[in-house]
Amino acid sequence: MLAPAEAFLPEIIFQTSRSSGPGGQNVNKVESRVELRFHVQNSQVLSDTQKALILEKLSNQLTADGLLLITAQDDRSQFRNKEIALARFHELLQNSLRRPKPRKATKPSKSAVRKRLEGKKIQGEKKANRRRLE
Repeated sequence: MLAPAEAFLPEIIFQTSRSSGPGGQNVNKVESRVELRFHVQNSQVLSDTQKALILEKLSNQLTADGLLLITAQDDRSQFRNKEIALARFHELLQNSLRRPKPRKATKPSKSAVRKRLEGKKIQGEKKANRRRLE
């Protein structure tokens, strides 16, 4: 079970910059883009098994230093972009810790096998009837 998003706040580093998204005249003055940085290995909230799972599943999204980077520049407001980044972060962690449901091997029923073989038999007889009789 993953801790609530608020539990990670002391371990998260936020950095802001100018956004390329919406903002009108404000876009050149206000730093509304938010970049969330989280160091997976140094986390006190996650257990060792959770860390290993996250490092394995999110390996392509981590920097060389082991930092998880998430950016948000969807909104004009820095506060709203911060909320969006936190929501993405929590969803990403939840998805990476979810274990896939094991596949149960199944086989076709006897009636399904019988129907398939009967259909093949009928198709074969049709083709046999098309041949010339000598």
